[in-house]
Amino acid sequence: MNLIGGSGVRSGKKVVLRRKLNTFDLSNLVVGSIIGADIYVAAAIGMKLVGPSSLVVWLFAGVVAIVIALSFSLCATLMPSIGGPYAYVHKASNAFGGFIAGWSLLLAEWFSLAVFPVAFAQYATSLLPMPDEISQNLLKAFFILIVMMTNIIGIKAAGRFNDALTIAKLGPLLLLIIVGLLHLIVAPGPASSNFQPFVTGDLQDFGQAFVLIFWAYAGFELSTLPADEIERPERTIPKAIAIGMTLVIVFYMLTNFVIIATVERSILISSPTPLLDTASIAFGDFGAPDTLAAVIIGIGALVSILGADESGTLGTSRLAYAMAADGLMPRAFTKLHRRFGTPYVTIAIICSTAFVASILGGLTQLINASVFLLALTYLMTCVSALILGRKFKEKSSRFRGRIIIPITGIVFSIALMSLVRVDLILVSILLILVGIPIYAFFSPKKELRALKDAMLSRDAVLRRTYEQGERFLGYPLRRLKWAIHRIKRTEHAWAVEEGRPHLDETDRR
Repeated sequence: MNLIGGSGVRSGKKVVLRRKLNTFDLSNLVVGSIIGADIYVAAAIGMKLVGPSSLVVWLFAGVVAIVIALSFSLCATLMPSIGGPYAYVHKASNAFGGFIAGWSLLLAEWFSLAVFPVAFAQYATSLLPMPDEISQNLLKAFFILIVMMTNIIGIKAAGRFNDALTIAKLGPLLLLIIVGLLHLIVAPGPASSNFQPFVTGDLQDFGQAFVLIFWAYAGFELSTLPADEIERPERTIPKAIAIGMTLVIVFYMLTNFVIIATVERSILISSPTPLLDTASIAFGDFGAPDTLAAVIIGIGALVSILGADESGTLGTSRLAYAMAADGLMPRAFTKLHRRFGTPYVTIAIICSTAFVASILGGLTQLINASVFLLALTYLMTCVSALILGRKFKEKSSRFRGRIIIPITGIVFSIALMSLVRVDLILVSILLILVGIPIYAFFSPKKELRALKDAMLSRDAVLRRTYEQGERFLGYPLRRLKWAIHRIKRTEHAWAVEEGRPHLDETDRR
């Protein structure tokens, strides 16, 4: 999940929007904000609970995400200057409500950050076996250390190197889908047997599969582009969300279909790295050695997971930074490194605590807690969409489904929260309650206006939005669009210019 900002708080580069964004541009941003390393973590995760019918759960989870994303887009349409759950709930209710929304989102993203060291260790040990638990924990510590230092130093990747990294992340998955589909043509027999029986498990298993799979669709909640930067936002935003989310659903379902059809169920149920198992079988049909397939997919997984945790840490630290800038968290969270201009205290705290969580919790526990907190944020945002709709009746009247969509989003959000394991619900609620004395102590403090304005400025929002279109599956879509612009000799929307450094303008990775 890509969240807020880029790689540094100060940068000499400035993102400029030459024209308002159209449906294709916005669809690209939707795809880029959602698809990342999540598929390496969540692939086939529902198969172990409900069998091949997990494909239906992937489809339904995507539909739920579309509805909630449309509620977010309604808020963005009604509040064109700023975005994000913290701002929406703050405007609809009060500062405390905004704090709870921001605090819940911060905790949700923190739990997600703890997922990736666990996933990284699983894929790394599949390539280089490390059965010892101490060795795996050291590997997690090494992983977190790289993420922390990279975020503090704010290392910039030159444009072409950044492009190469994106291809390294996306290429293996696209290759796996293509080779996997060819494998099914060559050997259709085993594939049909892998889908029998189609449904396994009970209703409780379906509920748990839904929670775990929905986590892969998260990411749209901090897509904060103001609606006044979009052509005819009341029509373009819903259409772009529908198109973008459809592409995401198709990508996820193709990946899982290939996995389920290729790998025998008994192997898949116990495998921590189903993508590697799929590659070994599918590539084998075309004479490629198992080790080559494992290396291609394994390296893609490691690079993607590292990049996801890196950008996730970056975004989570900026969210904490923004709340501190608003006077709602300790001022230490706004301290910037003298040389690199990054919030190093925030980054160090987030990374070290995420490491502890990665040791104490497994993948399913961490994802469950993250989804509960995300769903709470979604619930508050959907309610805010209804309230803001009444406050801004003239604007909301142009938005189709302005009442039914938020209400449906409320129902879905409550359903998500109720499906999370009870013990993890209690842990999540306890962590939310921890935030109340923090708010009570810091809210009377004077707001740090300069930092708040920098965090929510148009320049900062445009940079965050631009970077969404450079991620994973969003990257080739944007390049395709730019190629069309060159052929037609028309101007594309984005430009990156050299300019004077600004607080919170962030370096492109």
